[in-house]
Amino acid sequence: MYDGNVDGLPGPATSTGVRRLQRKAGLAVDGIAGPRTRKALGALGRHGIGSRPLEEGDRGFDVAALQFALESHGFPLATVDGYFGEHTKAALIKAQAYGGLAQDGIAGPATLQLLRRPPPTPPPLRKPILATLGDRYGPRGAGWHPGLDFPAPTGTPVTAAAAGRSVFVGYDDGYGLTVVLDHGNGLKTRYAHLSVAAVARGTRVLPGALIGRVGATGRATGPHLHFEATVRGAATDPARALGL
Repeated sequence: MYDGNVDGLPGPATSTGVRRLQRKAGLAVDGIAGPRTRKALGALGRHGIGSRPLEEGDRGFDVAALQFALESHGFPLATVDGYFGEHTKAALIKAQAYGGLAQDGIAGPATLQLLRRPPPTPPPLRKPILATLGDRYGPRGAGWHPGLDFPAPTGTPVTAAAAGRSVFVGYDDGYGLTVVLDHGNGLKTRYAHLSVAAVARGTRVLPGALIGRVGATGRATGPHLHFEATVRGAATDPARALGL
């Protein structure tokens, strides 16, 4: 019924998907997801947002809303699909740890209240590469892109966005060759898909110091820098910190 980005916005594609569902279910085709339309979704539409505590194994519209809230607050979980599986539980526990809540993996009133707050924002940072911004932070299909992509030729210098210390240098699954810097006060930055790392673990760097060079290692369709900024474990939109 709907194949666009899961972005939490009731735009034209969402309205079209609702109308398709209504037409298929023999309902009045008005594009509004009211009680009868939600009922047509079966088990997925049974529970309204906030109507029950959510835990592993639950399924429904309210689970999808929880998943989107987790992703938009910096806790990606792979896919917004309305099913509370292991990835959703892991993201929820990270959110609870971030908010200083009991890490029980159950989304009760306190957790839902936490997810109603504005997402965290990073402090000002230095742009880590001389390149034009490509893909931004935010929804991507049924998942979430947790950083910024800067397409650039292989070998383009990648520099530190702030003073800090390297706490990870190596291959990290789909990120490929990666450098992670710890800047203190809960702020970390990630530089992924590198061809070369120019620092070792434990190296202290100043803003603008060379830390690596662009590559296409890991799951990358071409050479680019994938850049992330996290605050106490929560992914944030680096564009705000970079003034982009």
